[in-house]
Amino acid sequence: MSKGDKKQKKNTKSCGSNKGAMLVFALSTLGSRAISAVALVAIALGFCSINKEAKVFNQCVEEIRDSGKSASAAVRFCNGGS
Repeated sequence: MSKGDKKQKKNTKSCGSNKGAMLVFALSTLGSRAISAVALVAIALGFCSINKEAKVFNQCVEEIRDSGKSASAAVRFCNGGS
């Protein structure tokens, strides 16, 4: 074996040890992106339910105001007050 062959084998071995680290990095990056995507979906679904609740609240306030009460009395009633 010549010196060139030994250097080539040494370079191949050092490259092999980096492959494991690169694989771990890639998998951790992929995992964190998946977790972020799930979190964003959960936040979006939370906004949908808040939007529906706001529509129901606004309808309640309009109904109470149509019955002749003030806006503050309607809001108090729809929030669970008497």
